[in-house]
Amino acid sequence: MDALKDIINFLSSPSIFFLLSLAGIWALVTFKQLYSDRGGWILLSGAVAFYVFSMTDANFRSILAKPDNVPIVIMMFTVGFCTWFGLRQAFENDRRMEAGLPTVEKTETNQKVSVWPDLVYTEFICLILLTVILIIWSVALLAPIEEPANPTASPNPSKAPWYFLGLQEMLVYFDPWIAGVLLPSLIITGLIALPYIDVNPKGNGYYTFKERSWEITLFLFGFIPLWVLLILLGTVLRGPNWNFFGPFEFWDPNKVEPLVNVQFSDLIWIKLLGQGLPKNMFVREAFGVVLVLAYLGLTPLLLARTYLRRSFVKLGFLRYQFLMFHLLVMFALPIKMVLRWSLNLKYIVYFPEWFLNI
Repeated sequence: MDALKDIINFLSSPSIFFLLSLAGIWALVTFKQLYSDRGGWILLSGAVAFYVFSMTDANFRSILAKPDNVPIVIMMFTVGFCTWFGLRQAFENDRRMEAGLPTVEKTETNQKVSVWPDLVYTEFICLILLTVILIIWSVALLAPIEEPANPTASPNPSKAPWYFLGLQEMLVYFDPWIAGVLLPSLIITGLIALPYIDVNPKGNGYYTFKERSWEITLFLFGFIPLWVLLILLGTVLRGPNWNFFGPFEFWDPNKVEPLVNVQFSDLIWIKLLGQGLPKNMFVREAFGVVLVLAYLGLTPLLLARTYLRRSFVKLGFLRYQFLMFHLLVMFALPIKMVLRWSLNLKYIVYFPEWFLNI
Protein backbone atom coordinates (compact mmCIF):
# COMPACT_ATOMS: atom_id res chain seq x y z
CA MET A 1 0.00 0.00 0.00
CA ASP A 2 2.83 2.40 0.85
CA ALA A 3 4.52 1.54 -2.45
CA LEU A 4 1.35 2.48 -4.33
CA LYS A 5 1.18 5.81 -2.50
CA ASP A 6 4.83 6.47 -3.34
CA ILE A 7 4.10 5.82 -7.02
CA ILE A 8 1.13 8.21 -6.94
CA ASN A 9 3.23 10.84 -5.19
CA PHE A 10 5.88 10.47 -7.90
CA LEU A 11 3.31 10.76 -10.71
CA SER A 12 1.89 13.85 -9.01
CA SER A 13 5.03 15.89 -9.60
CA PRO A 14 3.87 18.91 -11.62
CA SER A 15 5.66 18.12 -14.88
CA ILE A 16 4.50 14.48 -14.97
CA PHE A 17 1.01 15.40 -13.78
CA PHE A 18 0.65 18.01 -16.51
CA LEU A 19 1.90 15.65 -19.22
CA LEU A 20 -0.53 12.98 -18.02
CA SER A 21 -3.39 15.47 -18.29
CA LEU A 22 -2.40 16.26 -21.88
CA ALA A 23 -2.23 12.54 -22.61
CA GLY A 24 -5.72 12.21 -21.12
CA ILE A 25 -7.08 14.90 -23.46
CA TRP A 26 -5.46 13.15 -26.42
CA ALA A 27 -6.92 9.78 -25.42
CA LEU A 28 -10.29 11.44 -24.87
CA VAL A 29 -10.57 12.65 -28.46
CA THR A 30 -8.78 9.65 -30.03
CA PHE A 31 -10.52 6.64 -28.48
CA LYS A 32 -14.01 8.08 -28.86
CA GLN A 33 -15.85 4.78 -29.19
CA LEU A 34 -14.39 3.25 -26.05
CA TYR A 35 -14.85 6.42 -24.02
CA SER A 36 -18.45 7.02 -25.06
CA ASP A 37 -19.59 3.44 -24.49
CA ARG A 38 -18.04 1.93 -21.37
CA GLY A 39 -14.89 3.91 -20.78
CA GLY A 40 -16.71 6.82 -19.17
CA TRP A 41 -18.33 4.66 -16.51
CA ILE A 42 -15.04 2.84 -15.93
CA LEU A 43 -13.21 6.15 -15.42
CA LEU A 44 -15.93 7.44 -13.11
CA SER A 45 -15.91 4.25 -11.05
CA GLY A 46 -12.11 4.37 -10.89
CA ALA A 47 -12.17 8.00 -9.74
CA VAL A 48 -14.70 7.23 -7.01
CA ALA A 49 -12.69 4.19 -5.87
CA PHE A 50 -9.49 6.26 -5.84
CA TYR A 51 -11.16 8.99 -3.79
CA VAL A 52 -12.55 6.51 -1.25
CA PHE A 53 -9.17 4.78 -1.01
CA SER A 54 -7.35 8.11 -0.64
CA MET A 55 -9.61 9.27 2.19
CA THR A 56 -8.17 6.47 4.33
CA ASP A 57 -4.85 8.32 4.29
CA ALA A 58 -4.53 10.93 7.04
CA ASN A 59 -2.48 13.35 4.92
CA PHE A 60 -4.89 13.24 2.00
CA ARG A 61 -7.91 13.51 4.26
CA SER A 62 -6.48 16.54 6.07
CA ILE A 63 -6.45 18.41 2.77
CA LEU A 64 -9.64 17.47 0.93
CA ALA A 65 -11.81 17.01 4.03
CA LYS A 66 -11.56 20.73 4.82
CA PRO A 67 -14.92 22.51 4.38
CA ASP A 68 -13.29 25.02 2.02
CA ASN A 69 -12.12 22.23 -0.31
CA VAL A 70 -15.42 20.37 -0.61
CA PRO A 71 -16.47 22.46 -3.66
CA ILE A 72 -13.28 21.39 -5.42
CA VAL A 73 -14.09 17.70 -4.92
CA ILE A 74 -17.58 18.31 -6.30
CA MET A 75 -16.11 20.29 -9.19
CA MET A 76 -13.76 17.47 -10.20
CA PHE A 77 -16.54 14.90 -10.41
CA THR A 78 -19.07 17.21 -12.07
CA VAL A 79 -16.55 18.41 -14.68
CA GLY A 80 -15.67 14.81 -15.48
CA PHE A 81 -19.31 13.74 -15.72
CA CYS A 82 -20.44 16.72 -17.82
CA THR A 83 -17.47 16.31 -20.18
CA TRP A 84 -18.28 12.63 -20.62
CA PHE A 85 -21.99 13.27 -21.11
CA GLY A 86 -21.50 16.03 -23.69
CA LEU A 87 -18.90 14.07 -25.68
CA ARG A 88 -21.06 10.95 -25.50
CA GLN A 89 -23.91 12.91 -27.11
CA ALA A 90 -21.52 14.24 -29.77
CA PHE A 91 -20.06 10.81 -30.59
CA GLU A 92 -23.55 9.32 -30.80
CA ASN A 93 -24.63 11.97 -33.32
CA ASP A 94 -21.46 11.39 -35.35
CA ARG A 95 -22.29 7.70 -35.61
CA ARG A 96 -25.86 8.46 -36.59
CA MET A 97 -24.82 10.92 -39.32
CA GLU A 98 -22.30 8.43 -40.73
CA ALA A 99 -25.13 5.90 -40.96
CA GLY A 100 -27.39 8.42 -42.71
CA LEU A 101 -29.69 8.86 -39.69
CA PRO A 102 -30.86 12.17 -38.21
CA THR A 103 -29.27 13.49 -35.05
CA VAL A 104 -30.76 12.79 -31.66
CA GLU A 105 -31.92 16.40 -31.38
CA LYS A 106 -33.92 16.16 -34.62
CA THR A 107 -35.69 13.02 -33.44
CA GLU A 108 -36.81 14.86 -30.31
CA THR A 109 -38.54 17.73 -32.09
CA ASN A 110 -41.96 16.24 -31.35
CA GLN A 111 -41.17 16.27 -27.63
CA LYS A 112 -41.08 20.07 -27.31
CA VAL A 113 -43.02 21.52 -24.40
CA SER A 114 -44.09 25.01 -23.42
CA VAL A 115 -42.03 27.20 -21.11
CA TRP A 116 -45.07 27.63 -18.88
CA PRO A 117 -45.83 25.53 -16.94
CA ASP A 118 -43.46 22.70 -17.91
CA LEU A 119 -40.04 24.41 -17.85
CA VAL A 120 -40.86 26.82 -15.02
CA TYR A 121 -42.27 23.98 -12.92
CA THR A 122 -39.12 21.89 -13.42
CA GLU A 123 -36.89 24.83 -12.56
CA PHE A 124 -38.94 25.54 -9.44
CA ILE A 125 -38.50 21.95 -8.24
CA CYS A 126 -34.74 22.18 -8.87
CA LEU A 127 -34.67 25.45 -6.94
CA ILE A 128 -36.28 23.81 -3.92
CA LEU A 129 -33.95 20.80 -4.04
CA LEU A 130 -30.83 22.94 -4.32
CA THR A 131 -32.01 25.14 -1.46
CA VAL A 132 -32.41 22.07 0.74
CA ILE A 133 -28.97 20.83 -0.28
CA LEU A 134 -27.34 24.18 0.53
CA ILE A 135 -29.07 24.35 3.93
CA ILE A 136 -27.89 20.83 4.84
CA TRP A 137 -24.42 21.68 3.52
CA SER A 138 -24.16 24.84 5.62
CA VAL A 139 -25.27 23.01 8.76
CA ALA A 140 -23.17 19.86 8.30
CA LEU A 141 -19.91 21.52 7.22
CA LEU A 142 -18.61 24.04 9.69
CA ALA A 143 -16.81 26.97 8.09
CA PRO A 144 -16.40 29.45 10.94
CA ILE A 145 -15.05 32.95 10.47
CA GLU A 146 -11.43 33.04 11.54
CA GLU A 147 -9.73 35.72 13.60
CA PRO A 148 -8.93 39.11 12.03
CA ALA A 149 -6.00 39.20 9.65
CA ASN A 150 -2.68 39.53 11.42
CA PRO A 151 0.28 40.60 9.26
CA THR A 152 2.71 39.14 11.80
CA ALA A 153 1.15 35.66 11.66
CA SER A 154 0.31 34.75 8.07
CA PRO A 155 -0.95 31.22 7.39
CA ASN A 156 1.45 28.88 5.65
CA PRO A 157 0.50 28.32 2.90
CA SER A 158 -1.57 31.44 2.32
CA LYS A 159 -4.07 30.55 -0.38
CA ALA A 160 -6.78 32.42 -2.21
CA PRO A 161 -10.36 31.06 -2.35
CA TRP A 162 -10.65 27.96 -4.48
CA TYR A 163 -12.10 29.82 -7.48
CA PHE A 164 -9.01 32.09 -7.54
CA LEU A 165 -6.43 29.34 -7.07
CA GLY A 166 -5.89 29.14 -10.83
CA LEU A 167 -4.93 32.81 -10.93
CA GLN A 168 -2.72 32.40 -7.87
CA GLU A 169 -0.93 29.49 -9.54
CA MET A 170 -0.34 31.58 -12.67
CA LEU A 171 1.47 34.15 -10.51
CA VAL A 172 4.27 31.59 -10.15
CA TYR A 173 4.99 31.75 -13.87
CA PHE A 174 4.12 35.34 -14.82
CA ASP A 175 4.40 38.84 -13.46
CA PRO A 176 1.32 40.06 -11.51
CA TRP A 177 0.24 42.42 -14.29
CA ILE A 178 0.15 39.49 -16.73
CA ALA A 179 -1.32 36.79 -14.46
CA GLY A 180 -3.76 39.06 -12.62
CA VAL A 181 -4.79 41.54 -15.31
CA LEU A 182 -3.78 40.60 -18.85
CA LEU A 183 -4.62 36.89 -18.91
CA PRO A 184 -8.08 37.23 -17.25
CA SER A 185 -8.87 40.12 -19.62
CA LEU A 186 -7.88 38.03 -22.63
CA ILE A 187 -10.07 35.19 -21.40
CA ILE A 188 -13.04 37.57 -21.29
CA THR A 189 -12.34 39.22 -24.65
CA GLY A 190 -11.74 35.82 -26.25
CA LEU A 191 -15.07 34.46 -25.04
CA ILE A 192 -16.86 37.62 -26.20
CA ALA A 193 -15.27 37.42 -29.66
CA LEU A 194 -15.89 33.71 -30.23
CA PRO A 195 -19.27 34.13 -32.00
CA TYR A 196 -17.66 36.60 -34.44
CA ILE A 197 -14.58 34.47 -35.07
CA ASP A 198 -16.25 31.08 -35.46
CA VAL A 199 -17.10 30.70 -39.15
CA ASN A 200 -17.98 27.02 -38.94
CA PRO A 201 -21.75 26.81 -39.53
CA LYS A 202 -21.96 23.18 -38.44
CA GLY A 203 -22.85 22.01 -34.98
CA ASN A 204 -25.58 24.57 -34.34
CA GLY A 205 -28.47 23.05 -32.41
CA TYR A 206 -26.97 19.60 -32.01
CA TYR A 207 -23.98 17.89 -30.44
CA THR A 208 -21.15 16.82 -32.75
CA PHE A 209 -17.44 16.22 -32.45
CA LYS A 210 -16.47 15.28 -35.99
CA GLU A 211 -17.71 18.56 -37.46
CA ARG A 212 -16.14 20.69 -34.71
CA SER A 213 -13.15 18.64 -33.61
CA TRP A 214 -10.62 21.49 -33.48
CA GLU A 215 -12.94 23.83 -31.60
CA ILE A 216 -13.85 21.22 -28.98
CA THR A 217 -10.25 20.04 -28.55
CA LEU A 218 -8.99 23.60 -28.02
CA PHE A 219 -11.74 24.26 -25.52
CA LEU A 220 -10.96 21.08 -23.59
CA PHE A 221 -7.25 21.98 -23.57
CA GLY A 222 -7.90 25.51 -22.34
CA PHE A 223 -10.46 24.55 -19.71
CA ILE A 224 -9.29 21.27 -18.16
CA PRO A 225 -5.44 21.35 -18.09
CA LEU A 226 -5.11 25.15 -17.98
CA TRP A 227 -7.83 25.96 -15.48
CA VAL A 228 -9.24 22.96 -13.62
CA LEU A 229 -5.77 21.44 -13.31
CA LEU A 230 -4.36 24.71 -11.92
CA ILE A 231 -7.07 24.76 -9.25
CA LEU A 232 -6.27 21.15 -8.38
CA LEU A 233 -2.55 21.91 -8.22
CA GLY A 234 -3.10 24.87 -5.93
CA THR A 235 -5.40 22.89 -3.65
CA VAL A 236 -3.88 19.44 -3.32
CA LEU A 237 -0.23 19.76 -4.30
CA ARG A 238 0.77 23.22 -3.07
CA GLY A 239 1.79 23.07 0.57
CA PRO A 240 3.81 25.15 3.05
CA ASN A 241 6.18 27.70 1.51
CA TRP A 242 4.33 27.01 -1.74
CA ASN A 243 6.33 23.83 -2.29
CA PHE A 244 4.95 20.86 -4.19
CA PHE A 245 3.82 17.86 -2.14
CA GLY A 246 2.35 14.57 -3.22
CA PRO A 247 -1.29 13.88 -2.28
CA PHE A 248 -0.17 11.32 0.33
CA GLU A 249 2.84 13.30 1.54
CA PHE A 250 2.93 15.09 4.88
CA TRP A 251 2.98 18.87 4.58
CA ASP A 252 6.24 19.51 6.35
CA PRO A 253 6.67 23.28 6.90
CA ASN A 254 10.43 22.73 7.29
CA LYS A 255 10.80 21.23 3.83
CA VAL A 256 13.36 23.22 1.87
CA GLU A 257 13.54 23.06 -1.91
CA PRO A 258 16.22 25.34 -3.38
CA LEU A 259 14.64 27.31 -6.19
CA VAL A 260 16.90 29.72 -8.06
CA ASN A 261 15.14 32.16 -10.37
CA VAL A 262 16.89 31.93 -13.72
CA GLN A 263 16.20 34.50 -16.42
CA PHE A 264 16.46 33.82 -20.15
CA SER A 265 19.28 36.36 -20.39
CA ASP A 266 21.21 34.34 -17.78
CA LEU A 267 20.91 31.21 -19.91
CA ILE A 268 22.12 33.02 -23.04
CA TRP A 269 24.92 35.22 -21.74
CA ILE A 270 26.25 33.17 -18.82
CA LYS A 271 25.43 29.54 -19.66
CA LEU A 272 25.67 29.61 -23.45
CA LEU A 273 28.12 32.40 -24.26
CA GLY A 274 30.14 32.17 -21.05
CA GLN A 275 30.11 35.94 -20.46
CA GLY A 276 28.82 38.28 -17.82
CA LEU A 277 25.56 40.12 -18.24
CA PRO A 278 25.89 43.34 -20.26
CA LYS A 279 25.31 46.52 -18.31
CA ASN A 280 23.01 47.92 -20.98
CA MET A 281 19.58 46.48 -20.26
CA PHE A 282 18.53 46.56 -23.93
CA VAL A 283 21.55 44.54 -24.99
CA ARG A 284 21.04 42.21 -22.02
CA GLU A 285 17.43 41.44 -22.92
CA ALA A 286 17.77 41.60 -26.71
CA PHE A 287 17.51 37.82 -27.15
CA GLY A 288 14.39 37.60 -25.00
CA VAL A 289 12.70 40.51 -26.77
CA VAL A 290 13.43 38.99 -30.19
CA LEU A 291 12.12 35.62 -29.02
CA VAL A 292 8.84 37.08 -27.71
CA LEU A 293 8.31 39.22 -30.84
CA ALA A 294 9.03 36.24 -33.09
CA TYR A 295 6.65 34.05 -31.10
CA LEU A 296 3.78 36.56 -31.29
CA GLY A 297 4.57 38.08 -34.70
CA LEU A 298 6.13 35.42 -36.92
CA THR A 299 4.28 32.33 -35.70
CA PRO A 300 0.86 33.49 -37.05
CA LEU A 301 2.42 34.35 -40.42
CA LEU A 302 4.21 31.00 -40.72
CA LEU A 303 1.08 29.07 -39.77
CA ALA A 304 -1.01 31.13 -42.21
CA ARG A 305 1.28 29.97 -45.02
CA THR A 306 1.39 26.32 -43.93
CA TYR A 307 -0.95 24.43 -41.61
CA LEU A 308 -3.58 27.15 -41.13
CA ARG A 309 -3.79 28.41 -44.70
CA ARG A 310 -7.45 27.47 -45.06
CA SER A 311 -8.33 29.07 -41.73
CA PHE A 312 -6.55 32.26 -42.75
CA VAL A 313 -8.57 32.44 -45.98
CA LYS A 314 -11.87 31.81 -44.17
CA LEU A 315 -11.28 34.22 -41.30
CA GLY A 316 -9.51 37.06 -43.05
CA PHE A 317 -6.48 38.94 -41.76
CA LEU A 318 -7.96 40.78 -38.76
CA ARG A 319 -9.98 37.90 -37.32
CA TYR A 320 -7.13 35.48 -37.91
CA GLN A 321 -4.61 37.72 -36.11
CA PHE A 322 -7.02 38.29 -33.21
CA LEU A 323 -7.59 34.56 -32.84
CA MET A 324 -3.91 33.67 -33.10
CA PHE A 325 -2.88 36.28 -30.53
CA HIS A 326 -5.30 34.81 -27.98
CA LEU A 327 -4.24 31.24 -28.79
CA LEU A 328 -0.53 32.03 -28.56
CA VAL A 329 -0.99 33.74 -25.21
CA MET A 330 -2.97 30.70 -24.03
CA PHE A 331 -0.20 28.33 -25.14
CA ALA A 332 2.37 30.58 -23.45
CA LEU A 333 1.03 29.43 -20.07
CA PRO A 334 1.93 25.72 -20.44
CA ILE A 335 5.22 26.70 -22.09
CA LYS A 336 6.18 28.87 -19.11
CA MET A 337 4.99 26.16 -16.70
CA VAL A 338 7.22 23.52 -18.28
CA LEU A 339 10.20 25.90 -18.45
CA ARG A 340 9.71 26.83 -14.80
CA TRP A 341 9.55 23.22 -13.67
CA SER A 342 12.46 22.00 -15.80
CA LEU A 343 14.91 24.95 -15.94
CA ASN A 344 13.70 27.20 -13.09
CA LEU A 345 13.20 29.81 -15.82
CA LYS A 346 11.31 32.76 -14.36
CA TYR A 347 11.22 35.43 -17.08
CA ILE A 348 12.09 35.51 -20.76
CA VAL A 349 12.21 39.31 -20.81
CA TYR A 350 13.43 40.82 -17.54
CA PHE A 351 13.36 44.59 -17.14
CA PRO A 352 13.37 45.22 -13.36
CA GLU A 353 14.37 48.80 -14.11
CA TRP A 354 10.94 49.36 -15.67
CA PHE A 355 9.04 46.72 -13.69
CA LEU A 356 8.36 45.01 -17.02
CA ASN A 357 8.82 41.25 -17.00
CA ILE A 358 7.45 38.62 -19.38
